[in-house]
Amino acid sequence: MSICDRYSGNYDDAVEILNDGFLKIFKEIHKYKPAYADTVASFKGWIRKIMVYTAIDHYRKIKKHLNGHTDPATLQVASAQETALDKLSYQEILRAVQQLSPAYRTVFNLFVMDGLSHDEISNKLGIAEGTSKSNLAKARMHLQKILLKQTELEYKRNAV
Repeated sequence: MSICDRYSGNYDDAVEILNDGFLKIFKEIHKYKPAYADTVASFKGWIRKIMVYTAIDHYRKIKKHLNGHTDPATLQVASAQETALDKLSYQEILRAVQQLSPAYRTVFNLFVMDGLSHDEISNKLGIAEGTSKSNLAKARMHLQKILLKQTELEYKRNAV
């Protein structure tokens, strides 16, 4: 579920990705062969891979509805105090990532969380490598703005 949650925009989409992923797992379980001696770890890796690919398929479905449009807003991000950002929990960061547009969120997750190169991302998503790089840069800017806004709101709540 954590993989699905990272790639989705909300809980309902994450559940949909999870359900679709498990449907693929149940349909293809007869084709599973352990990649290495530790069969449990190999099986977990196989499931993880299916969930990531299912999330990418979900992104492609959403992309069709968006007609390839991404958020055109240009952002100027102010620097933040390190101590405020250090206090963010995993859930707060996850929710901030979920606020990114599907294109930005998918590229961000594939690059930052899953360690894929821009070449691999461009092949998986059917986009240009430059688009992958651009989407990652914009995702980072949007994420920074979202996190700054969260920390400012938290600071104001604590100051009152």
